[in-house]
Amino acid sequence: QVQLMESGGGLVQPGGSLRLSCVASRSIFSIDAMGWYRQAPGNQRELVATMDSSGSTNYADSVKGRFTISRDNGKNTIYLQMNSLKAEDTAVYYCNAHIVRSVRAEYDYWGQGTQVTVSS
Repeated sequence: QVQLMESGGGLVQPGGSLRLSCVASRSIFSIDAMGWYRQAPGNQRELVATMDSSGSTNYADSVKGRFTISRDNGKNTIYLQMNSLKAEDTAVYYCNAHIVRSVRAEYDYWGQGTQVTVSS
């Protein structure tokens, strides 16, 4: 199991930047994939960006070229650098950890979320 804690959310103006952090309670070497998801009021939770243990990344089309996911294994931390923020990026952002033991044993862990509001 793993506990996740996000930070870095807040209010930012359109076109601005924000960096989110997620600290895991265990070494991220043992986590198969980590990522960021977001949910705006009235919307379903959607994938923003993921990174597996080999460093391969995946981004939602809506954030490609603007957001970058990265990690620091020594600090058990993943980051989401968000640039050129738009009003439609406003949402609660959640950190996710995915662990695969077998095809019949997969686990997902979630942080409590951090609010990102893009507004003038």
